[in-house]
Amino acid sequence: MAPRGRPAAIPVHITELRMSAPPKQSLPVPVNIQTAIMRVPNIPPAFYRFLYTQVGRRWQWVERLRMDDETLAAILNDKRTNVTVLYVDGAPAGFFELFQRDTESMELVHFGLFEHALGLGLGKWFLLQTLYAAWAADPTSLSVTTNNLDHPRALQLYQMFGFSPVSTREATILPLSEAELLELARRA
Repeated sequence: MAPRGRPAAIPVHITELRMSAPPKQSLPVPVNIQTAIMRVPNIPPAFYRFLYTQVGRRWQWVERLRMDDETLAAILNDKRTNVTVLYVDGAPAGFFELFQRDTESMELVHFGLFEHALGLGLGKWFLLQTLYAAWAADPTSLSVTTNNLDHPRALQLYQMFGFSPVSTREATILPLSEAELLELARRA
């Protein structure tokens, strides 16, 4: 049992996946939906936290929320980092973050949709657009990490597009405390 006010740690099963060739699939844009995908160079930490929170709240994404502005800005402003936002009917609806480790390896650091965009048939299409963006840099491999707190079909979807598991491990995630949530609200 966690002390009062402190959430209990959640055990997670982490799977690391890798793909070594671009996807061969092609998917049309879902019908009757206006979409735009825009890279956001020099993304402000507040806007990034908004995206990260909207996508990651239900999946227990907490790591970047615990970072101070300077630490987060250093990651986001690194020329090897690429944050790209999906807009649906003019409003933000998801994002992906890529990190080019070196000339040969790229990592899909974050990917997801906002809750209002779920169920519109965008998930597979947006993931495919994400993979196209990653492979445009011509790496020899692309990696992603997921866990059992992610969308129930995330692992299956990654494998459908060509990722193969390379390792697994156990870890824990400590959800945000009430004090951390209040601090985030003050920063926003």
